[in-house]
Amino acid sequence: MSFQPLYHQKRRTVAEAVCEVRDGDTVVVPTGAAEPPALLSALSDRRRELRGVRIGQILPLTPFGYFDPETVEHIRPLGYFLGAASRPGAQQGWVDTLACHFSELPQMIRRGLAPADVVFSLASPMDEHGYFALSLGADYTMAAVERARSVVLEVNSTVPFAHGNCHVHISQVTALVESDAPLREVGMPSIGPVQEAIGGYVADMIEDGSTLQIGYGGIPDAVVLQLRHKRDLGIHSEMMGDGLLSLIECGAVTNRCKNFQRGKSIATFALGSAKLYRYIHRNPAFELHPADFTNDPLVAGQNDRLVSINATLQIDLFGQCGSESLGPTPYSGTGGQSDFVRAANRSVGGKSFIVLPSTAKDGCISRIVPTLEPGTWVSTSKNDVNHVVTEFGVAQLRGRSMRERARALIGIAHPDFRPQLEEQAGRLKLI
Repeated sequence: MSFQPLYHQKRRTVAEAVCEVRDGDTVVVPTGAAEPPALLSALSDRRRELRGVRIGQILPLTPFGYFDPETVEHIRPLGYFLGAASRPGAQQGWVDTLACHFSELPQMIRRGLAPADVVFSLASPMDEHGYFALSLGADYTMAAVERARSVVLEVNSTVPFAHGNCHVHISQVTALVESDAPLREVGMPSIGPVQEAIGGYVADMIEDGSTLQIGYGGIPDAVVLQLRHKRDLGIHSEMMGDGLLSLIECGAVTNRCKNFQRGKSIATFALGSAKLYRYIHRNPAFELHPADFTNDPLVAGQNDRLVSINATLQIDLFGQCGSESLGPTPYSGTGGQSDFVRAANRSVGGKSFIVLPSTAKDGCISRIVPTLEPGTWVSTSKNDVNHVVTEFGVAQLRGRSMRERARALIGIAHPDFRPQLEEQAGRLKLI
């Protein structure tokens, strides 16, 4: 059976396709590189024709026209996790934010707690069976496809066709447009001596045969660079990036020791270079799945020796992590940090690492503080945090008393701030 007639029946111009959006709709857009540029540019152009529309997405990469404080009564961005495009608006109050664990967002959409009226997504070309692959972001988008009134795909010939639970059939599609815009690429972040020192401590504690969850950033990638001598590592991560790809290419990742989904690298979105996207294409060793699979602690924790590595902005002497705001000022989002911390805690032989430089603002501020600044959003609780790593060492908190935690954290703070932290810990009756 040929699905080409149905394909041509649903093909639209970009201007026609964005007319699927009505007043009051919530448009769901996938993570990062999976955002469809032609559709979002066209929707931005007609934003003043609409009223009460919201666009929900994680980690937007492009400052499309709807990121505009003058038109929020027409289209108001909704950040599931903030990126460079949405952060200024959130800090100024005209971009909304949603509180949720990444693992729970698909279920929130299915239950109608997080609305999803229209889906806009990049997609691969259709295969002979009538399926497109949302190969750059299955995340919460697959749940939105189930729930939405309209599913609009921007089909791009350079989007890979991935394996896993990331396929949408032409019968589920309301409209499609075709584009040939280059895919958004993100390179490896810069790594300095502080990041390298932190990465060294973490790498020394990762055993051969471990399964990795590594987020984006200088410190996680500094860990990656120091794992190339390891053997038989696996991948079960939120993000698939060039750092993890480099471990596959050098032979450090084989996935052969995984006891859960052996032989396969697992992620929920991909963000990296064209080389990464080519690697994903029809590769049976890689699968993309929604976040309620990849990030669910009960699922991810089935991997023995699961290692999670995530960054925070600030941690207090009790072990509470403020990873998404600067005081009450929003900066990022919860994302999957606490998902994977809890997953590693469940895993047999698992280890979770919270990593951070000891100071900020050129050494003027300690990131290890007596108590979090008032209004700080607690991302990972004191009950979940295991290892905390700065350039001055590792503090293992799980199973330790509050007094022991305070001592351990002061021991990895910058030496310039340790006397002050000891004094403040005394006032808190911690030491």
